[in-house]
Amino acid sequence: MLEKEYLEILKERGKQSHVYKKYQLTGLLIAQLLEDEKHKSFYIKLAKKHNSDDLLSIAKDVSERKKIKNKGGYFMRILTKTHPDIFKNKKKNENPNHQ
Repeated sequence: MLEKEYLEILKERGKQSHVYKKYQLTGLLIAQLLEDEKHKSFYIKLAKKHNSDDLLSIAKDVSERKKIKNKGGYFMRILTKTHPDIFKNKKKNENPNHQ
């Protein structure tokens, strides 16, 4: 009996979000604002490497626009225009001997 209860408690705890760092929370907030939970790990990665306040500001702006159907895509489009440094191809400089 006790074992079943314990397993149920573990199942419930596993469903809860485990956020330990600010950038994780920021990424999850962005995913919620953009209604794009499918790509939450991508938004967490973006928030880890780049200015969280800027990303949140853009996501909030996009989320308030009612006519946009794909808010995640629109967010990325704005981000590529306003922060092109995020998407620079760094592979060119990885191996200077490779041409």
